[in-house]
Amino acid sequence: MTAADKPGLAGAVTRFWQRTYAADYLGFTLLLVAYMLVQFFIEPFHRMFSLDDITKQYPHALIERVSSLQNIIYGGALPLAFFVLWSLITRAGVHKAQVTILGFLISITLTSFLTDVVKNAVGRPRPDLVARCKPVKGTPMHELVTIAVCTETDHHTLHDGWRSFPSGHSSFSFSGLGYLALFLAGQMHIFRPRTDFARVLVSLAPLIGAAMVAMSRLADYRHDVYDVTCGSLLGISIAYFSYRRYYPSLKRAKCDEPYPSRAEYTQTGAGKLGDEEQHLRDTEEYSLEDFTHDDAEMRPLHSGTKDHE
Repeated sequence: MTAADKPGLAGAVTRFWQRTYAADYLGFTLLLVAYMLVQFFIEPFHRMFSLDDITKQYPHALIERVSSLQNIIYGGALPLAFFVLWSLITRAGVHKAQVTILGFLISITLTSFLTDVVKNAVGRPRPDLVARCKPVKGTPMHELVTIAVCTETDHHTLHDGWRSFPSGHSSFSFSGLGYLALFLAGQMHIFRPRTDFARVLVSLAPLIGAAMVAMSRLADYRHDVYDVTCGSLLGISIAYFSYRRYYPSLKRAKCDEPYPSRAEYTQTGAGKLGDEEQHLRDTEEYSLEDFTHDDAEMRPLHSGTKDHE
């Protein structure tokens, strides 16, 4: 007898843990708490710098093209609103709506956490560091100096000058909008044979938005190309990782449906085996039969034209 088969409270808790996404929600909560702790209580490592380093002498933009709040709206709030509306309009099942939104929340939170951890550990100076620092008069121009020469009194403005790598705007936008792009690609079967190109463009639209956010960081001199590129790759990689935890590959015939719930997998007996076998059949990749089916639909039109001739 397994722990889940035992009667009483222990068995009920075990069954609940095994058949629901309680572990995922617990992990998400712990990750969110860890992110908040890193965000508010950890200061970055402060690398030494030189005042004559031209890569650190760009002006400090007081008004950003895409502010942090706007980035949260573009990469977080809007995709989340889309998932909620999509669930209501399409009447998606509770399981599908749950794993879609849960995967999205994990994607943006995990990306934010890892981005901040790396930022603080690396302590890479931003391109506008000298303007932020406002070094004291008489600071040597051709020597490496520390944060001690800075006169900026605003704590966030000064210390944020050593949080250049990787770009947080880039990683967050690509984790949120990248997840949305993967979801749209799966729902519209963009890798199905002869899928119209309009669906591909729709699925790529969120990535274009994320790229625009990332490039705005170059125009504001908050990051260089290296920061933005690495941040973007980090965000899209975590988005893909989070999406694939709940959805099959985009090459699968049933890529628009998430993996069966844990409750289905924990069933015993022949029902469980049948569910798993059916799931494997449903998630086979597109095959030549898809081309044959399309050709069969088009064949009457061609044959009719030939007979008429």
